[in-house]
Amino acid sequence: MTLRELTGFEMYEEGSQVRRSVKSIRSNIVEGYGRRRYKQEFIRFLVYAHGSCDETIDHLETLFETESLTNETLYRELGTQLDLLGRKLNTFIEGVEREHRVDRRDIPNPESRIPHPSP
Repeated sequence: MTLRELTGFEMYEEGSQVRRSVKSIRSNIVEGYGRRRYKQEFIRFLVYAHGSCDETIDHLETLFETESLTNETLYRELGTQLDLLGRKLNTFIEGVEREHRVDRRDIPNPESRIPHPSP
């Protein structure tokens, strides 16, 4: 995602909001995955990620409506990508609600992803 076409003021004001909301999408997915052992926690963070996706769309719409972002092609492309991401998150949330496994033995490779030195 690039918003280099924004004016200096908008780059640091609204552009900053866009950057934070986009980072929040990923961070919430990662945190939810880290809590996947607890179904409701997992779903809660996926819902937060979906909310951040909607927030990002709203920021883009504001930029476009106020003519701070004038490149309609960029606006539509980013909007399409975010809409697709939102749809994928919905599908993922539905899958977790339907098929979440609560038995730790059912989680593939439940070990930590962080390598630990051997004793």
